[in-house]
Amino acid sequence: MKTTTRSLRTVAAFGLISTLLTAAIACGSPADTSGVHGSAHDTPGRTSYPLTLDNCGVRVTFDKAPTRAVSLYQASTEILLSLGLADRMVGTSTWFDPVLPVLAADNAKVPRLADNDPALETVLDTEPDLVTSTSAHTFTPAVVAERSRFAQLGIPTYQSPSVCTGATVDGETVTRTASLRIDTLFQEITELARVFDVQDRGAQLVDQLKGRLQAVTARTDSPGEPTVAFWFSGIKTPYMAGCCSAPGLYAREFGARNVFADAREDWPEISWEAVVASDPDVLVLADLSRKRVDGDAIETKKQFLESNPATARMRAVQGKRYVVMTGSELDPGIREIDAIEKLATGLTTR
Repeated sequence: MKTTTRSLRTVAAFGLISTLLTAAIACGSPADTSGVHGSAHDTPGRTSYPLTLDNCGVRVTFDKAPTRAVSLYQASTEILLSLGLADRMVGTSTWFDPVLPVLAADNAKVPRLADNDPALETVLDTEPDLVTSTSAHTFTPAVVAERSRFAQLGIPTYQSPSVCTGATVDGETVTRTASLRIDTLFQEITELARVFDVQDRGAQLVDQLKGRLQAVTARTDSPGEPTVAFWFSGIKTPYMAGCCSAPGLYAREFGARNVFADAREDWPEISWEAVVASDPDVLVLADLSRKRVDGDAIETKKQFLESNPATARMRAVQGKRYVVMTGSELDPGIREIDAIEKLATGLTTR
């Protein structure tokens, strides 16, 4: 890839902090890759610098709070915006849905670098002092760049712990060795709040989300264990949620059973015969804004379910017990609580 004049200025601008940032693969277990280390003089609500994070196997040091952050995935963007950091952001990318309405005004202040994945040069032209993502594929040579490449340029990176906690990452492939937990979201918010020296905002946001979660889980008084299946996309062979990513988390938090919890992949292909045989109480249907293939749109999903003789016999279809979620709600991120609330409503009114 050609290096532009401005990109070279970016390298020079960050030469001073490159000595403060080390990217080395950690040898510990996944549980050891999310530590935060700061000065002994840290006080509640304030961050002492230099601050070092052990983040998804990479050790990153900040000598001051970032002021030119770039977020390369919608979920990452919405967390930063929820922390009130629009004035410290210089770019976003990789959007799947409209931004959360409560964040729309702040989001409009931040340049969108690309609807999908931007080129590395596009990111460098913003002269960032932090690049964040909630996706495993972002920090790969074929997409934007490896974290080590950003480190060479003196630019710190932050990978959402939802990618690596209880999971192994090989390029774009994430293999989960443990189920995603809601605490991972709270960890991400808390770490980013500390990086930006807005710890009070982080604590308030976590408390707010915990309060909403507590209100939802208080509604788990329905008899029995309700069953649910999550359909992301695909008509010929549907992609249904497996055990361990965000949908599995939603089911567990509400006390429901994901009928395909035996599958270890995040979104395995499941035959329609198996879906019909599982006959869940409720079907969660993704309404994907991208609408690139059959099965992305909610209308296509409902039409198929209600016109196909086999699926039309399912209890959830006959009773139209559908819970509609956006693609972003089926990914780890700030919308996890929204998704749990939607699922709770759908299951308690079945």
